[in-house]
Amino acid sequence: MSNTSGEDGRETVFWYAMCAYKKEMYAQKELEKEHIECFVPICYTIKEYHGRKERVLAPAISNLVFVHTTKSVLTEFKIRNPYLQYITQKEGSGRKLLIVPDDQMHEFIRIAQKYEEELTYYRPEEICLTKGTKVRVHGGVFDGVEGTLLKVKGKRSKRIVVTIPGIVAIAAAYIEPELIEIIS
Repeated sequence: MSNTSGEDGRETVFWYAMCAYKKEMYAQKELEKEHIECFVPICYTIKEYHGRKERVLAPAISNLVFVHTTKSVLTEFKIRNPYLQYITQKEGSGRKLLIVPDDQMHEFIRIAQKYEEELTYYRPEEICLTKGTKVRVHGGVFDGVEGTLLKVKGKRSKRIVVTIPGIVAIAAAYIEPELIEIIS
């Protein structure tokens, strides 16, 4: 993908998948200080502090941060924050930066922001989306979300799964069948 668009030569803004080893929340704070849009998927987890268990929000996927900006702005930020690294994928004999299309990222964020709901995160190799049916939800907390409806291991009913290829898949809580429209 090119970093420029149109005749004006301005850089294009993309969603970059980044790794911030054990510093996801710190990276998010630093990016937000510089008014750079970012997203860290979070979920509730149980942590023990001084012998007491507490339910706290924590990163749902270790080390993962999504950053929505231009390559030059991100490169400048990385110079000052070297812990933030690009996630790459193999392409031919080399590697390329993993860029998430806007529509996929928006669907992923819409589900991931519902951390009060029962969400399950999967690594790409843990789930096979080819067996599922493309669907859209009409109504409820996931209204408008598009994904793949399939049986998820360890769950009794089918779930809607939204995926970012090569990075993560997220399965939403059970959704009433009457809210689901099959799309092609």
